[in-house]
Amino acid sequence: MNKGIECLSELIRSQMNASPLSGDAFLFFGKKKDMVKVLRWDTDGFILYQKRLEEGTFELPRFKPSQGLCKLEWEIFFMIMRGISPRSVLLRKRFKI
Repeated sequence: MNKGIECLSELIRSQMNASPLSGDAFLFFGKKKDMVKVLRWDTDGFILYQKRLEEGTFELPRFKPSQGLCKLEWEIFFMIMRGISPRSVLLRKRFKI
């Protein structure tokens, strides 16, 4: 978790085969799952957010590392950040275009 903007953006390009300039938010969790960094391009520069929990851990979504990226809906991202278990919450069906 010692990586900064340049290192994280290079990881996105080389390891994830994605563009850090896409406007998507990229999440990086620490080994102990008590820290997260969020990197996002904002029209003229990068924004790097960091959250370290004083107690507890983040619950990560299930995904296959071989697929590379794991796309999250905003609602799931919000639940992870607030400490709500996405596995135990039932999301009601909504209309999507």
